[in-house]
Amino acid sequence: MTNVSTNPDHTFDVVIIGSGAAGLSLALQLAGQARIAVLSKGRLFEGSTYWAQGGIAAVIDPSDDLEAHVRDTLDAGAGLNHEETVRMVVEHAPACIDWLLELGVPFDRFENGAGLHLTREGGHTHRRVIHAEDATGRALEETLLRHAKAHPDIHLFENRLAIDLITARKLGHSDDRALGAYVLDRLSGQVETFRAPAVVLATGGAGKVYLYTSNPDSASGDGIAMGWRAGCRVANMEFMQFHPTCLYDPRAKSFLISEAVRGEGGRLLLPDGTRFMPSFDPRGELAPRDIVARAIDHEMKRLGLDCVYLDISHRPPEFITRHFPNIYRRCLELGYDMTREPLPVVPAAHYTCGGVCTDLTGRTDIPGLYAIGEVACTGLHGANRLASNSLLECLVFARAAAEDILHRPSPALAADLKTPAWDESRVTDSDEEVVVTHNWDEIRRFMWDYVGIVRTDKRLQRAHHRIDLLLGEIDEYYSRFRVSPNLIELRNLAVVAKLIITSALARHESRGLHYNLDYPKADPRLAKTDTVLAPDLDHAGFPPRVVSPDH
Repeated sequence: MTNVSTNPDHTFDVVIIGSGAAGLSLALQLAGQARIAVLSKGRLFEGSTYWAQGGIAAVIDPSDDLEAHVRDTLDAGAGLNHEETVRMVVEHAPACIDWLLELGVPFDRFENGAGLHLTREGGHTHRRVIHAEDATGRALEETLLRHAKAHPDIHLFENRLAIDLITARKLGHSDDRALGAYVLDRLSGQVETFRAPAVVLATGGAGKVYLYTSNPDSASGDGIAMGWRAGCRVANMEFMQFHPTCLYDPRAKSFLISEAVRGEGGRLLLPDGTRFMPSFDPRGELAPRDIVARAIDHEMKRLGLDCVYLDISHRPPEFITRHFPNIYRRCLELGYDMTREPLPVVPAAHYTCGGVCTDLTGRTDIPGLYAIGEVACTGLHGANRLASNSLLECLVFARAAAEDILHRPSPALAADLKTPAWDESRVTDSDEEVVVTHNWDEIRRFMWDYVGIVRTDKRLQRAHHRIDLLLGEIDEYYSRFRVSPNLIELRNLAVVAKLIITSALARHESRGLHYNLDYPKADPRLAKTDTVLAPDLDHAGFPPRVVSPDH
């Protein structure tokens, strides 16, 4: 391990933690006017963006209108959306699509080339989802990366896992602001210091807090946990979206069957071929994700099933292979021909609707610190995200944050706020890595069992007791041993689990993605009430305080 005095110290105008759609879009919006560092915890394309299948929602069809997109978003969000945020995002969507077309994102077009092909997904009343086959995220990520690599102002750092934010308060100053971050080089084991007057969390969500998830391994809630420890409020963490249809096969790790399959006529069936969604919602398979996921969960528990089935084999084979070539190819590799037979599917944790509280420019509670994309709680999604609004949110808030960063005066990094190097003088190498592995597995399992699609107060209290014990163990371990990628992610995962459990216990109703059997109805008095938690900065953020819903 390298001595602390030789650790690299990097200085930039902006440090962006995360290399997905939000982080890369922001970097490209800033390029030419700032020197930017983009940090990726693994390889540049390993985040959630790359694996996004569906598309980007935007009103570009003359038969559609902005008000319909607003209404659909508000309806899916079950009364918790901030309408000002929804309107901002929806109104800026067409311009974002134009920007992506200028960059060369290869969106699908009609066969005659007359215009962009639009599909429909659950919760949408119109066809408004722009897509690139069934791999929109990959097309978007590859295009953004190509432009970012070519720009001299953008410096890309792979295999850099952020450990914690550096703030003026942590250095003992009364006036707080972001100063940078301590970052682990996963290849060398060295801890580096990245300094900048503007720091952006674009780290994605926290799906890996659950045993079964559609998310890649990188989705361990790092940005939410770092923001919390730095002093940011978080909101609506009880609203974890479970995607209804992940392929049920032990060989298919986290393989998602796109929402668009249902949008193009896919039907959910029981093993005997009975269609069940119309019994739960008049929209059937096109109901919002929270309703579909709970319906599947209900049928699986009622009948003791391991899975249900998604069938689109009634559509022509050429239609299926043209619209879903990647899903078709992967399923065929595993022995499922979706042109001839239904696919076994189960729900899995998919999207974190809550996160670090921000305003409409991405600003957090700490001056100079921004949060954009899935890590943030902007008010767009409310109690349940509408399909294909996620990539859209990344694009719109990247543009808003870029404008704010460029036009808001930023203080220079003053000499009296010089950040110290990472200090490892009082820690040793661990000889008990099994503790990290065991705690990681335990958190993910009890979160799935006790804080999943359907909850009760008793289950939540059990989870609350377990996470408090584990947080103590993890904090002690963190204070004694050198950091490793697994330890950093476990520490963050435990913080996020605590925030989810605390938020779920605080909401005494069922709304959107939060369904509690002890409070099965929505409480009209809570229709506009977010669950906002504020950290206790004297005790590593805990216990959280439930504060005013206004954020």
